[in-house]
Amino acid sequence: MVSYTAMTFTDKWLCSNISSDPIYVGAQGNGGLAAWVPISLAHGLLTIINTFVAQNMGAGRPERGPAYAWNGMYMGLLYWLVFLVPFSFFLPEIFRLAELNERQADLAVQYGQVLLWGAGFTMVLRSLGQFFFGMHKPGVVMTAGITANIFNLVVSAILCFGSTAPESLGLFGRTTSQMAGWLGIEAMGIRGSAIGTVLATVVEACIPAAVFLGKSMHAQYATRSAWRFSWQHWKDLWRLGWPGGAMFGNEMVCWAFFMVYLVSHFGPQHATAGWIAHQYMSLSFMPAVGLSVACTALVGKYQGMQRSDLAVHRAWLAIRLALVYMGLCGLAFFFFREQLIRFFLRGDTPPEQVEEIIRLGSKFLIATAAFQLFDAVAMTVSGALRGAGDTVVPGVATVVLSWTIIVGGGLALTKWAPHLESLGAWIAAASYIALLCLFLLARFLSGKWKSIRVVDDPVA
Repeated sequence: MVSYTAMTFTDKWLCSNISSDPIYVGAQGNGGLAAWVPISLAHGLLTIINTFVAQNMGAGRPERGPAYAWNGMYMGLLYWLVFLVPFSFFLPEIFRLAELNERQADLAVQYGQVLLWGAGFTMVLRSLGQFFFGMHKPGVVMTAGITANIFNLVVSAILCFGSTAPESLGLFGRTTSQMAGWLGIEAMGIRGSAIGTVLATVVEACIPAAVFLGKSMHAQYATRSAWRFSWQHWKDLWRLGWPGGAMFGNEMVCWAFFMVYLVSHFGPQHATAGWIAHQYMSLSFMPAVGLSVACTALVGKYQGMQRSDLAVHRAWLAIRLALVYMGLCGLAFFFFREQLIRFFLRGDTPPEQVEEIIRLGSKFLIATAAFQLFDAVAMTVSGALRGAGDTVVPGVATVVLSWTIIVGGGLALTKWAPHLESLGAWIAAASYIALLCLFLLARFLSGKWKSIRVVDDPVA
């Protein structure tokens, strides 16, 4: 699950080396989030494929799973054509309304539009990935992710810098510059890094597709025969998936408002420091999202077997693992905050800008460290509830709390505590995650999810 975030981390690092002006870091962050917000609506909905596949496997009917993957791909591709592609042409107006610096907005549009145009491959990747998670075969997705990230690192550098990679990249820069010279590729800047990420996504989607359609999978689960459109599968995916889509999409809208307006409108240096902190936050929570996905698959399997006792045991195991991992991340953010921020700043960046970005970014990382344990519990419990088919109440709660606390609380602190500047927004975000954690944990402990039946006729 860290694959997409690792690609954007690579892009941010490459963009930070385009120029001594740190504006490129904020532009990449704003453009990436503007693209991810609408993509996340489909991503949230398609995660429910995991639940249906896992519960059918637990019920002894794994051959029912491929039809959910096929129809999930159809839903995702339709959404891409009807909504994501047209949306890409509205990005300039969105950034204008957000009152971004004009140059930063132009760079953000260049990055975001390319990601949206290539998002059809992301839809295919998410659907197939959720199928393999539900089948308890995550190694396929992991292999694809590692391969794609290696590809992305090299190709994005070639497209970004062409034959003129900066000296700060050392041997890696000299090697990619030679490759670009042999291929006759000129530097594309921030747009090139986005194109490299899309091409890497194509590679990442092709690997699980080859396994899914391969001889072995077809022999066991008739994966090629399940390609037909099925209105019943669309209804199933929508019935339990729309809350997840609303939850993911709405949360991303609120985080976009948080980063693009509440933080970035204080100026380019606030935007740069904010996006650096946000990138580290993503690196901390995406592996935890992977644990959440595993929890969905395990709880789904045991609920399909009608063994809620095993589902509870696996959920608590996942929670403990997430707490250890994100707790360590929080300690790293607190003790190494200055070094982590400085990693994204070139050596020839003006000293006064470096000092200000480190000052702001350090505060943001301390705020991020404060909510790591709450985030660990919230994400893992959310995955457990999704595996059981309990999606509506958590989805509605996420919508209400995010708008109330991230947006409402962030605006309130910006207005009533202006001396905090953009730090006020980070305090609001930390409060939101803590409250969401407490609500989801209470929902899980209530045990209402144990009575939900997604598969009614288990045979095993």
